[in-house]
Amino acid sequence: MGDYLRPRGLEEALQALTRPFTVLAGGTDFYPARVGRAVVEDVLDIAGIPALRGISETSAGWRLGATTTWSELVEADLPPMFDGLKQAAREVGGRQIQNAGTIAGNICNASPAADGVPALLALDAEVELACCDGSRRLPLASFITGVRTTARQPGELVVALHVPRSRAEARSAFLKLGARRYLVISIAMASTLVEVEDGKVKAARVAVGACSPVAQRLPALEQALVGATVDAHLGERVAPSHLAPLSPIDDVRGSAGYRSEVALVLLRRLLSKVAT
Repeated sequence: MGDYLRPRGLEEALQALTRPFTVLAGGTDFYPARVGRAVVEDVLDIAGIPALRGISETSAGWRLGATTTWSELVEADLPPMFDGLKQAAREVGGRQIQNAGTIAGNICNASPAADGVPALLALDAEVELACCDGSRRLPLASFITGVRTTARQPGELVVALHVPRSRAEARSAFLKLGARRYLVISIAMASTLVEVEDGKVKAARVAVGACSPVAQRLPALEQALVGATVDAHLGERVAPSHLAPLSPIDDVRGSAGYRSEVALVLLRRLLSKVAT
């Protein structure tokens, strides 16, 4: 085994990252990927850094600490705009995984089927990265660059995600299809956040996962929803053409054509759900 470090402070962790380390938080992706073989890389375990954990409200919105677990998110006192993210959190593996797996770990692993990503995209989340020279933020859509790849640079550490406040009443929801109810990789999933004013859609954000190398927002659908009456018919606004940004593949869980059909059905159900 290589070196193993478990710093107690953020500065110590950032200093360690001046040389290459594999960053470990909950380990729910790290360990299954190494079953049957020795861990040879140098490991930086950030789970013991208090500054990276917890959810706090700010003047601009909410800060989700990088090592906040999915269980902690579900139990947090948050407004309805986070309902979709909480619904996604309950789909991340089983309860044991939710108790250990972290929000930042989910985005840094950058799986096309990462359950948390569509809901975080719908929340317009930003990723905060820090290094010894300072910090920066970038939209989550720019952070995940491909399958298992991100924009994190050598020496950087994801320290938090930031969610802005909505301008109006906000509702959100998440739906996922898998081969069974729990402990399954998504065939397709979708999340939305709808801002409502005077019974109509003021703004909308819609994202689909497991149907392209990176979860995608659907701008044409978002624009088509603006001004629509928020009722049980809202889902009828979804048209096949709105799914143009997606590029589903054939694999053991489903064909590309099936994924496209599933995504369309999920979106229609999702918008009817959030409307009612």
